[in-house]
Amino acid sequence: MAAKCVSCLLLQFTDHRFQPAHDLTIGVEFGARLVTVDNKQIKLQIWDTAGQESFRSITRSYYRGAAGALLVYDITRRDTFDHLATWLEDARRHSNANTTIMLIGNKCDLEAKRAVAREEGEAFARENGLYFIETSAKTAINVEEAFAQTAEDIYGKIQQGVFDVTSESSGIKLGPSQPGISSMPNVSQTSGGVCC
Repeated sequence: MAAKCVSCLLLQFTDHRFQPAHDLTIGVEFGARLVTVDNKQIKLQIWDTAGQESFRSITRSYYRGAAGALLVYDITRRDTFDHLATWLEDARRHSNANTTIMLIGNKCDLEAKRAVAREEGEAFARENGLYFIETSAKTAINVEEAFAQTAEDIYGKIQQGVFDVTSESSGIKLGPSQPGISSMPNVSQTSGGVCC
């Protein structure tokens, strides 16, 4: 599998643009953006990992220390949905037990070409304790919401003391002593299917 879909989501989230002819991710791409959660500025540092099987060992290393993971499939390609169990197993095996995982069905703007019913995505998420949302990297539908919901869940876990922010293994780093700014590296790590 390739992570072209994820690259398009990352580009839409960080740069508010869509690039229809996006190259496949080779290894890892990076993006960052400030978001506001509970009136606090939080910096999300996002690693877009390649979805191809040949990069799976590299992808696994990015789960370590990740506070969040976005597993993405293309709603127009059944094979990307069928690989989710493998990607979820990797995410759970190699990440912190408290990592927030969001399941994203991308390309919801292509309803006429849908190969995976929304209900299937919802059921997979429910059965595996994941958050779920459908997005469109092309039209920006729910892209902000996917990243914001992931960040909000992570922030809630920090407030509840679930994450030890003094430990690097949490994937969370408090920012400089500026009031109201927190930096959360590895907040969202993306991996998954081919889309865009």
